[in-house]
Amino acid sequence: MTQLLEKALGQVAKLPASEQDAVAAIVIAELASEQRWAESFAKSQDLLAKLAEKALADQAAGRTKPL
Repeated sequence: MTQLLEKALGQVAKLPASEQDAVAAIVIAELASEQRWAESFAKSQDLLAKLAEKALADQAAGRTKPL
């Protein structure tokens, strides 16, 4: 565990139990959200690569407009 995390948890430990549970719920939800995003991006790499190739081909063929 890092020193910063130890410091944060030390501060959380000083809170009433209900507030500790609220902080824990936020941390758990954030970790779960990060995991879902990581899984979504991992699953979409092939599609993203194909879209990038198409965009580059469209640009090279002059089928795009500057923003």
